[in-house]
Amino acid sequence: MGRFSSMLEGLTRTFSTSKRGNCSTQCDAKEAAEAMAKDAKKNDMIIRSSGSVNLNRSNNCASLSSKKGAKGVNQDCCIVWEEFGCQEDMMFCGVFDGHGTWGHFVAKRVCNSFPSLLLCNWQEMLAEASIDPDLDSQSDKKLDRSNLWRNLFIKTCADIDLDLELYRKIDSVYSGTTAVAAIKQGDHLAVANVGDSRAVLATVDADDCLVPVQLTVDFKPNLPEEAERIIECNGRVFCLDDEPGLHRVWLPNEESPGLAMSRAFGDYCLKKFGLISVPQVIQRQITSRDQFMVLASDGVWDVVSNEEAVEIVSSTTDKAKSAKRLVDYAIRAWKRKRRTIATDDMSAICIFFHTKCTSSHQIYPVATAK
Repeated sequence: MGRFSSMLEGLTRTFSTSKRGNCSTQCDAKEAAEAMAKDAKKNDMIIRSSGSVNLNRSNNCASLSSKKGAKGVNQDCCIVWEEFGCQEDMMFCGVFDGHGTWGHFVAKRVCNSFPSLLLCNWQEMLAEASIDPDLDSQSDKKLDRSNLWRNLFIKTCADIDLDLELYRKIDSVYSGTTAVAAIKQGDHLAVANVGDSRAVLATVDADDCLVPVQLTVDFKPNLPEEAERIIECNGRVFCLDDEPGLHRVWLPNEESPGLAMSRAFGDYCLKKFGLISVPQVIQRQITSRDQFMVLASDGVWDVVSNEEAVEIVSSTTDKAKSAKRLVDYAIRAWKRKRRTIATDDMSAICIFFHTKCTSSHQIYPVATAK
């Protein structure tokens, strides 16, 4: 139980007192999480717009970029939180892609609430574990790290969707957001995906070439399991005549809302008809061969392949600018490939595992797609 015991002890300290004194034992979970977020922002450990995070005591570098498309207000939101939960070996990051009239408000609220609710659920898990008489003997079964993060992400996503439904200042009946969020804790990586944004890992293969590994599924309505669930709930999945190949979700008796993904927060008009906010949770132990991870909204992936993204990011000399370079490339690619369609919002986060933003690193050739 050694490493997991250490983690529990660290988490207990996290919520009993902030390292910088902002959280006291009297704080409840929500107050503690909000205090930690405020403290992290004050100390430049959180970025929510284009920029980078690179702490002196960390070998990690995070690069973030978000640019408005040609459809109006930017409905993408991003966050990178270094030393998440006041723990030096932990990072939280997420990309949230809103849609609908109120989509930018929905994305912003989910971006703000996701890390705080995750911390609150973390504290609840700790409280339950601290009073469980079988904790020591059953720890491997009950509290192994994989199950911990899977359960935390699933519960947190359910809480987010409920919070959004009850929040009357935002009309999320016909508006919503997707989300791809990740926790890196030491060498453990956990990614949660709700919707059609994507996480791609760049790793070195047996031939010493850098290759992409797509970690998440793009939850589109035409995926067999997704379509089956929607149809069983009396929702409909079909393409419009002027959008061949673009499957959307529709209400049983209305030509609306035409949602282009099968999982999302919000969009309550469809929640009875097969749309869900249950995340796909992927976990992986990071090795020395894993170089970086890219999280990006679907606007990027619509015009940039996994191989292209890995090549662009890996060839960027200044790693702090890697996300911006990827987003700029995607915007140019969109204008070239989709001239008649307004450019989508573009957002990307690049997390480098063994490289400081300003340090040199080994260059691997990028494997070409076959």
